[in-house]
Amino acid sequence: MSLRQQLQGTGVALITPFTSELRVDFDSLGKVIDAMINGGVEYLITLGTTGETPTLDKQEKLDIVKYTFEKVADRVPVIVGIGGNNTAELINDLHKFPLDKAIAVLSASPNYNKPSQEGIFQHYKALAAASPKPIILYNVPGRTGRNMTAETTLRLAKEVPNIAGMKEASGDMVQCMQILKDMPEDFLLVSGEDALALPQIACGMHGVISVAANAFPAEFSEMVRLSLKHDFSAAKVINDQLMDAYDLMFAENNPSGVKAFMAEQGLIGNFVRLPVVPLSEAIHAKVKNYLKK
Repeated sequence: MSLRQQLQGTGVALITPFTSELRVDFDSLGKVIDAMINGGVEYLITLGTTGETPTLDKQEKLDIVKYTFEKVADRVPVIVGIGGNNTAELINDLHKFPLDKAIAVLSASPNYNKPSQEGIFQHYKALAAASPKPIILYNVPGRTGRNMTAETTLRLAKEVPNIAGMKEASGDMVQCMQILKDMPEDFLLVSGEDALALPQIACGMHGVISVAANAFPAEFSEMVRLSLKHDFSAAKVINDQLMDAYDLMFAENNPSGVKAFMAEQGLIGNFVRLPVVPLSEAIHAKVKNYLKK
């Protein structure tokens, strides 16, 4: 079974809960994982940007991956995020991280370096050759500072073995449609934008890797399943209810927004690591009002 067949639907980019002392809160992480699976999401992503990976040290990352596999216990597929802007270091991580139970590796294109399209291509080609698991590309120019063009994506999809899919978070619908038009038959293409998931699935995407599903796993994953069945009128009803939540989650910073929702739901403590700070009081008040509604 191809990755495209196994990863239809909603994947959740898991947050990393912290204690008041800003240590990783594994008890809360376990509760979050259970809530996601019980809510009906199709798969989980550990060590994504939403998990505050820039402020986790190497040992914390290893501990989180191991704990996630133990807690999930094969109930749903798990993807491990291994991304960054030092190709050689990432190759080393691909050899050292416990990936035997992972279905794939999600890797964001290099940030800050701002490589050329050829640099992005060669970076992923090197990762794919080193990875024991299929690589899912991740284009998020709002964070990396460099867009990965449709041409580069298609070149990687067609020319490089072990590259199996992509999370597309450019927000560029035309670029997404260009990839959908010309990508290989078994290539997985998922949305990386909660607010665009419904229209992008309508264009042909296979699902979404979501931030919002951390707080609304049942509602969001049902919206995605309805969209994949082309029942867009029913999907729109749910999506309309979530639109204000999407805005609040990304009003200041991710994951401060979604963590505020989850803290109000009693899932986690509302703690983030610098340089990220909790939501301002004004936006947090809007989160409370939204949840009351």
